[in-house]
Amino acid sequence: MPTAIIADDERMMRDQLRLRLSQVWPELEIIGEAKNGEEAVALTQSLRPDFTFLDIRMPGKTGLEAAAEIGNLSHTVFITAYNQYAVEAFERGAIDYILKPAEVERLKTTCERLKARLNNPAADHAGPASPAATAAQANPDLSAVVAELAKQMGMMAPKKQHLQWIQASIGQDLRMIPVEEILYFRSDEKYTCVRTKGYEALIRKPVRDLAEELDPDLFWQIHRSTLVNVNAIEGVTRDLRGRHLVMVKHTGDKLEVSRSYLHLFKQM
Repeated sequence: MPTAIIADDERMMRDQLRLRLSQVWPELEIIGEAKNGEEAVALTQSLRPDFTFLDIRMPGKTGLEAAAEIGNLSHTVFITAYNQYAVEAFERGAIDYILKPAEVERLKTTCERLKARLNNPAADHAGPASPAATAAQANPDLSAVVAELAKQMGMMAPKKQHLQWIQASIGQDLRMIPVEEILYFRSDEKYTCVRTKGYEALIRKPVRDLAEELDPDLFWQIHRSTLVNVNAIEGVTRDLRGRHLVMVKHTGDKLEVSRSYLHLFKQM
């Protein structure tokens, strides 16, 4: 049976593609899923699927970057939401692609192409050349097309959306808290305390996840378990043990600063 992995940072998109692939190509076995480029590369290297479906826009390593590392270990199928220039580029470059959201009829066409490649000895995965390089031998314009596509996508890249609200528990109630009202987050082993000027609330999301979702210009990580709103910093002091502590406005709270984060306060 032919095999494949799916790489997309959106779980819903992975589920949708898996479902529709099962409808148009039941024999294709999905043997793994990845939510970013790094995972896609690792899965492809370990599982050696026939096909790797790569979302072009993923956090960290992009689909284009992942495809360059995957090389000819697997035939790459790009997943894209850009339905104008990108489609034209893929068509001219003879690259397989799927347009989001994956429509059944269009997916049938892609799968027919993939089946043809499986039956084509020229599509063998052995050797040092990447899929792009192999295809470029048949189409000299491919490298330029991919380079131009990357350039265009860089221009069209949407600005990252940071977390704007926190849903937190206060007793038996849930409250939506605007992030700008939050003075700091501090985690223990199980919960994260959300501190505002007037109250405290609890959430289950750890600080390491919050650090990736919040605006780094608004919230500084000062400890592995603490994020503080820069507008809530009243000053920095030292205790008798020599530890640096951030003084928080409106609360009188003092938050320990790890040595690895002291550089944030050198200009203060």
